[in-house]
Amino acid sequence: MGRSRRTIPEELLLLALDPATGTTAQPQSLDLGLAGAQLVELALAGRIAPDGDRIAVVHPRPTGDPTLDTALELLRRRGSPVRAVHWIGGPRLGLRQTYLTHLERCGMVHAVAGQMCGVLPTTRYQATDTAISREIRNRLDSAIRTGVPPDPRTAALAALAHAVGLGKHLYPGNEGRSSRSRLRDLIRHDPMGGLVAHAVMDVQNGVGAQPRRAPAAAGTAGGGGGRRAAAVRPSVEAAGVAEARQPVAHRGGVMARAGAS
Repeated sequence: MGRSRRTIPEELLLLALDPATGTTAQPQSLDLGLAGAQLVELALAGRIAPDGDRIAVVHPRPTGDPTLDTALELLRRRGSPVRAVHWIGGPRLGLRQTYLTHLERCGMVHAVAGQMCGVLPTTRYQATDTAISREIRNRLDSAIRTGVPPDPRTAALAALAHAVGLGKHLYPGNEGRSSRSRLRDLIRHDPMGGLVAHAVMDVQNGVGAQPRRAPAAAGTAGGGGGRRAAAVRPSVEAAGVAEARQPVAHRGGVMARAGAS
């Protein structure tokens, strides 16, 4: 995969980056969105494909993008298709920071060192070329304004932006309400983007780890009277997923790297 095209994870992160503060909007859900964006990018590259609500590796050849290839190799090691909600809800420690470092290495952002409360070292990030962020935003604005079905890449980006809650960051207030609604509607224009966007929202709502209850057995009449229906214990799908995440209140706080002790 050449570097002539930005990947969807890169574009999602640039959309979330606040130029005024150097921090990212929706930091907790953004980690989930980046994991989902990797799946969409791998699907566009022909490496994976949806199989119902699961993701299957169809071509394990590396893409040439180290961050995507790490995800592809982990999917390959699973050996069988994995539910999108379980993959996205799995441990993704440091994925946002990994992509920020990656964008810095590619020259798309630069790091600005600082301190929080005069004590804790922090790092803020500023876009090196604001024209890139404007171009990404203009694609979304155009799709929202014209109602013309966007290309799959833009549709998937819109779906993920909605899923992680960037709508209120991109189109704030009452005046942005209709734009946020149209952003949500763009989910239907890309099946893979829609699949992962719904999986991101399911993880935030704790749906992916909800036990599935089997229907209660019907009671049968016997001898002198009816018997109680047998209680069926709810079963839980085992898919190697980490502890379920519950929705959290998103803070717009400073992203900080702890300094060496």
